[in-house]
Amino acid sequence: MLCRITDLRYKEVVNVRDGCALGCVSDIEVDTVTAKVISLIIYGKCRLFGLFFREEDIIIKWCDIEVIGEDTILVNMSPELREQRAKKTGFRIFG
Repeated sequence: MLCRITDLRYKEVVNVRDGCALGCVSDIEVDTVTAKVISLIIYGKCRLFGLFFREEDIIIKWCDIEVIGEDTILVNMSPELREQRAKKTGFRIFG
């Protein structure tokens, strides 16, 4: 199956460990030297009506991706890691 980067933006990302829907792919990190995809990035959800605060972005390493399907991307990501990162970093203001 061939897939363009723009096609990835519309795919829902689901964690297979806990069944949690993480959101849709917002961005991709690419190593320009080796021309390899490093990670998928899901922007954090907006807080306070999207005016000031946003949750921390979710960064999924390429090695954590299990399957890229027609509509969904299944990842194997530790839920504890996500919670620790959110508590550690807190909120970001304006983006």
